[in-house]
Amino acid sequence: MSFSLTDLEARVAERAKAPPEQSWTAKLLAGGPPRAAKKFGEEAVEFVIALAEGEKGPIVAEAADVLYHLLVGLRSRNVNLAEVMLELERRTAQSGIAEKAARPR
Repeated sequence: MSFSLTDLEARVAERAKAPPEQSWTAKLLAGGPPRAAKKFGEEAVEFVIALAEGEKGPIVAEAADVLYHLLVGLRSRNVNLAEVMLELERRTAQSGIAEKAARPR
């Protein structure tokens, strides 16, 4: 199976067009960026707990939830995955330590 974050982003975009009563994605987006942010935060905490507990199944499930809700959050602010990937590519030009040191305080 070949399913990428780009595929997921396209699915989020498609489901965003549905009425909120028919699509979880559309319902989250109808609540605006604060709703998407809150849900992302909830999923991130669930991922952290699963990671700390260490069982692979829950880690995988919660990571999937985090990635999905991240893309919904990005869409809520009209940020696309390509922009995020460009930023990651830019950052790989130097070590993480050097990149962090170069950030404004």
